[in-house]
Amino acid sequence: MLVLLPPSEGKASSGRGAPLKPESLSLPGLTAAREAVLGELVELCAGDEDKAREVLGLSDGLRGEVAKNAELRTAGARPAGEIYTGVLYDALGLATLDTAAKRRAARSLLVFSGLWGAVRVTDRIPSYRCSMGVKLPGLGALGAHWRTPMASVLPDVAGGGLVLDLRSAAYAAAWKPKGEVAGRTASVRVLHAPTRKVVNHFNKATKGRIVRGLLTAGADPKGPAELVEALKDLGYVVEAQAPAKAGQAWSLDVLVDEVH
Repeated sequence: MLVLLPPSEGKASSGRGAPLKPESLSLPGLTAAREAVLGELVELCAGDEDKAREVLGLSDGLRGEVAKNAELRTAGARPAGEIYTGVLYDALGLATLDTAAKRRAARSLLVFSGLWGAVRVTDRIPSYRCSMGVKLPGLGALGAHWRTPMASVLPDVAGGGLVLDLRSAAYAAAWKPKGEVAGRTASVRVLHAPTRKVVNHFNKATKGRIVRGLLTAGADPKGPAELVEALKDLGYVVEAQAPAKAGQAWSLDVLVDEVH
């Protein structure tokens, strides 16, 4: 099982670890594309602060994020699973998983990123600010920048099992499973059952809880139909829509009354 996750806007501090080693990150086929984004982002943020804030879509209160980006090559690095915070990652609670579940997380979780493309939760990265929706002056829209290298690398990473897609729309734009991979991909959204609307908090928290539940249970569904059964075993109410034709992903709605 491969689980595709969005990053979080908020991130923990880089800490005092050794600096980033881009060549040590997983998915080495993305290295050149990562270096291109990293190089332009550092140069942008080391120059005109106001321009950098405008490009990155940062408010005046987030000026410190520009300075942080300017030092990405020398800042301390920590496992990505410690860097990403927020509702989804709080609900997932990587640090509190048992040893076996942590091993499963290291193998199966892939976090998408405007800067790194995609990383494993064990990859050591510094704290940064650069969403997939950013358009860098030289490279242009990051979603488009990542499509070609992702299309080359991700099918192999997906292997032959289930792909559980929990990404938001901006990050899903960087790689869309196609062909045979799409047929074993399940895209999940979380709906507030009484209103049948997507509610941000319900969506993020429930996705984190879903991943935690699957990892803790040791579930290994081979495809979308098996995932539906695994989620029902975990107590979720699931409505599944099989693809209308080959080469399309399954759509799963998880209905939630409330999240504690």
